[in-house]
Parts: sequence; C-alpha cells; structure tokens
Amino acid sequence: MEFGHLAQRMFNTPIAIHPRKAEIAMAALADRLGVTHLLRADGRPVPQAWDDDDEEFTTSRSHRAADTGYDVVAGTAIIPISGTLVQKQSSLRPYSGMTGYNGIRQAFLTARADSAVSRIALDISSGGGEVAGCFDLVDTIHEARGDKPIAAILTESAYSAAYAIASAADTIYVPRTGGTGSIGVICMHVDLSEALTKHGMKVTFITNAGADRKTDGHSEIPLSKEALAAFQTEIDAMGSLFHETVARNRGLAVSAVRDMRAGTFMGAAGVAAGLADAVMAPDAAFAAFLAA
Repeated sequence: MEFGHLAQRMFNTPIAIHPRKAEIAMAALADRLGVTHLLRADGRPVPQAWDDDDEEFTTSRSHRAADTGYDVVAGTAIIPISGTLVQKQSSLRPYSGMTGYNGIRQAFLTARADSAVSRIALDISSGGGEVAGCFDLVDTIHEARGDKPIAAILTESAYSAAYAIASAADTIYVPRTGGTGSIGVICMHVDLSEALTKHGMKVTFITNAGADRKTDGHSEIPLSKEALAAFQTEIDAMGSLFHETVARNRGLAVSAVRDMRAGTFMGAAGVAAGLADAVMAPDAAFAAFLAA
C-alpha cells in the first residue's frame, strides 16, 4: 500500500522536485512496478539507490499532538522543513522523510501569532515535492513579510518546491556546498501498454458517451497527442506561476528566472544569480539572523 501511495504521487501528477530525488523514489518503486532498467533522458542508467539521505524525525504521537511544529531559541521560531514535500501530512514536523505543506502552514501561522516569537527561521533541507498546495503556502509566507523577520536557513539545499518556500522569506542563507534553484515543474507518464501485451494482457477502458478524455494519462494505454498537449498546457501554466512567484519574491525579472532553465546553483553561484543573499554555514547564518 505504501508503494501504491507513492506511485500515485509520482506519476501523472505535476511535481516540483530535484531530479536526484525523483531518481531515488523511482529506484525504490522499480522492482514493485516490474521495471528492470531506469534510464535518464540522455540514456545513462540511473544508479539503484534504495535509501534516501533525508533525516527522519520520529517524534512520538503523544508529543506531536501537543507540538506547535517549531522550537523557540532566543525568541526565534525554528520551523523544520526537510525531505519530500507533500500537500498533506499527519505530522506538523517532518516525519518519515516527508514534510506536509499543511504542517508548515500551521506552524508558521502559530509562530506568527506567538507573543514569545519575535522572528521566524525556516530550517530547509529538501529537494522539493508536490506542486499541489505549494504556491498557496508560499503566498501565505510572503504576505506575512513585514510582520516578523523571516529567514530561510538552508541545511543544506532548497531545490524546486523547497526553493519556492525559501524564496518567500526576507533573507536566504545558503552553505557554500549547499544549493538553490531547480525552478521548474515536471510530470512523468509511464506507458505500460507494451509490457502488458507481452504478458498476454489487454486492457479495455469503457467510458460513457462524451467522456472519451476520461482515459487521458492512464498508464495501460499509450499517451495520445491530444492528452500530451493538454498536460503540456497545464505544466506550462504551473511553470509560469513558479517563475512569476520566484521573480516577485526575489525582486527578479520573470525572464531572468525563466532563463535559468531550472538549473541548480551551488553556494555563491546562487547568490550571484539572485537566488540567495549570503553564503554561510547554518550556525553562522542563525547568529547573523539574530544580530540583524
């Protein structure tokens, strides 16, 4: 059931995720889906990496029930954001390698209203995740600017959807080996029709009259040109929203963000591109945020 749930979140739905994170998830799913070889767009094989390196938070259920979703240090609310980002998660904090946008929003709004909190630090280490719910959260954080200082302290990187969240902060600190960018949206479609035919299986979809588009995107049949065009239109619209959101948040031209072509930038290169404000180790960044 866990693999089926992950497959639903990976295929036929727009995601904003760093390619390495996508490869990790695909490698884990490969055996269950009967996939024997994973190839990148350039034909190179994908390493069979079964374990992600995201830290897992194992807060007890009883503690999570009373948890605000952040820790307060020197009047600063520290909100952890790590692993794969999803629209909804049962925990306020990162749990089992995932962080929910709903948890981040709840923690942020609580910290914003907390009289013991004078500033908010987003502790981010993520390759990105789902598009659904991401930009609504980003707007919520961006609209709070001017209320309490907000900083995104990367520990180590913020890519794609994670960078969208970081861009909403007043200030972004990135370690010298950390990364920013991957500003783009991707959707993966798996065509299993030939594999099913080789195994002697034929799938027939029956829809009511006037609902022929109901089968768009199903992996049991080839992706039609009409379906591909429709998906492309949606992905382009989401990509434009991503570009416009980052441009607004960082004071950049939309064309400048688009011209990055979803590239990633390490450390100082991200500062030069306008995606971060300073290169600092996390502890130094936190001290600088307190001093500011």
